[in-house]
Amino acid sequence: MTVLPEDELIIALEKALPEIAEEHAEIATPWNPHDWVPWDSGRNFAFLGGDDWDPSQGTLSPEERAATLALLLTKDNLPSYHRVLAIHFPAFSDWRQLVGVWTAEDNRHAIVLRDFLVVTRAIDPLDAEERRLHHVTQGYRQQTEKVVGLSPLDTLALMAVHENQCVAFIERLSSVVTDDVYRQILAKIAGDDGAQAKTFGSFLNAGLVADQEATVIAVDNALAKLEQIGSDVRDFDAEWALISDYENDETRGKIAATLIDQLKLNTVHGLSDEAEAARQRILALAAV
Repeated sequence: MTVLPEDELIIALEKALPEIAEEHAEIATPWNPHDWVPWDSGRNFAFLGGDDWDPSQGTLSPEERAATLALLLTKDNLPSYHRVLAIHFPAFSDWRQLVGVWTAEDNRHAIVLRDFLVVTRAIDPLDAEERRLHHVTQGYRQQTEKVVGLSPLDTLALMAVHENQCVAFIERLSSVVTDDVYRQILAKIAGDDGAQAKTFGSFLNAGLVADQEATVIAVDNALAKLEQIGSDVRDFDAEWALISDYENDETRGKIAATLIDQLKLNTVHGLSDEAEAARQRILALAAV
């Protein structure tokens, strides 16, 4: 299998950057996190003369709380995802149209979730903050062995899969949420994630043009290495037991089907044995 040199691949992807950035701007929906927080429900905590949180104030069921924490901590981990993207696509270059815009949009998610949850006292804010400090310190793929050998196409495939994964997770969470405002917040976040998934998919389409074999293999690897949302949270066993079935082979199959459709993998041909085997695994996953 002939692999396109990385610098040539980056150049090929950069040629598609302006058009994809324009397409993303057309499908992205502007919204403001502060608009979705019921500020009149808030009050001071003890530090400013009010009352600290106690369990009687919690408004989420155990399952809602577990899934909400898993999603919140994933969104809190934005700096790690930014750093992984910036390995090959530095934000101080023209790639800020991808990395910078994606980071700015995705940052809204943790902001609105945390503000809503703290103001409504839906969950213990101290517990959520302590978990954030550990989870963000731990990071996503912040060990050398987890990023060494990660190519530009691997990174784009991981992000395309991740954004589709978030959409599926939020759909499942929304099905058990009872608060109407919270459901609408989740819909805004899922809308962003869906648009971002399409954008990363568009870059994978550009990758197919430049190096279809490496692109197919990258998508296969990303699907194979998919980690469930919440599975990397420390001291989360009780919560995990409530949401461990949120993602399964069917979830991965739906993500695979979405990428097959966007990348038209059913019509890709002329691959090496290795790449064709990867394509067949993707097709088989979608058939589950």
